[in-house]
Amino acid sequence: MISTLRLQNFRCFDALALEFPESGAVMVGANAQGKTSILEAVCVLVRLQSPRSKRMGSLVKVETSGFGVAGNCWGSALQVRYARGKGVGMKVDDDAVLKQADYLRGGGLVVWMGNDDLQLVRGSGSVRRRYLDFLGCQLDHDYRDNLNRYARVLKARNILLKDRHVTGGDRDSEIAAYTELLVQHGDFLTDARRDLVVALGPAASEAQSAVSACDERVRMEYVAGAGDNLRESLEMTSERERRLGQTVAGPHRDDVRLSINGMAANEYASEGQQRTMALALKLAQGELLSKRTGELPVYLLDDIFGELDPDRRNSLMGELPQDAQKLITTTNIDWMSNEFTAIQMSDLRGK
Repeated sequence: MISTLRLQNFRCFDALALEFPESGAVMVGANAQGKTSILEAVCVLVRLQSPRSKRMGSLVKVETSGFGVAGNCWGSALQVRYARGKGVGMKVDDDAVLKQADYLRGGGLVVWMGNDDLQLVRGSGSVRRRYLDFLGCQLDHDYRDNLNRYARVLKARNILLKDRHVTGGDRDSEIAAYTELLVQHGDFLTDARRDLVVALGPAASEAQSAVSACDERVRMEYVAGAGDNLRESLEMTSERERRLGQTVAGPHRDDVRLSINGMAANEYASEGQQRTMALALKLAQGELLSKRTGELPVYLLDDIFGELDPDRRNSLMGELPQDAQKLITTTNIDWMSNEFTAIQMSDLRGK
């Protein structure tokens, strides 16, 4: 669990210190008061990434040069600092940690649920890949390593392909060398993502029915961006690569096809069904984390209740593991039970 959180020059906060009970807490306040930033800081502290931004620099308070996030999580004192031009620095129990992989190896588990999750159903394949990657990196340290290596190899290979396309130079031997690495790391990602989708499907379908209180059967189908064989796909698309100057097959084009009662969810599901499906996908994520690690994740629920009717709100709360810590943001708590400590955002200004 996360017992304390301290921020410095993070988003809208100059400085902030909070304590969280074991069961969790709910941050209550109007929009633009920093509720989401608190949950975002937790995610940065635990997982070294923001669910809202790909750039650490965007988290720095305006007119400052860097931020700090620290806290006591799962019995360890964690600290993450970012400075413009210097990057990220990490400490565990006051000892500097040089590699992000080492920092994450001893960290906890997180499930983020926010309004933007609707894009899991409506958005492009990149959103669903990010969903799988966030889960995969928490379950398997090798997943994160292969994901990062694949991205670097893909970038280098595309530079060579573009150079050959523009200049007509002979880069074939270099491209071939990167192709071998692309296949190595790409095959790992393909197998891992396929396994995740197979495991998530039944849990997502059960969660959909439970939250909606209807017989809504959800299906998740992994769509490999390289078909059944990455090496063969790269060979078959080599002429197209030559024309376009970029890699056109591989896990960077993976997707997850979502359907409800046999129909494409992005086209035929109602908005209510789509919102429920987004929640169901995140509930399935939490269930799989718990099942495979034996540990409960912390659930970060960012202002997701405003678009749900009372029945679905209560059904969602009932589907969250009772013993898991839940950190929640919302504009009002009239409908909630008294099990959570309420933190009024208006009381935090100036702290």
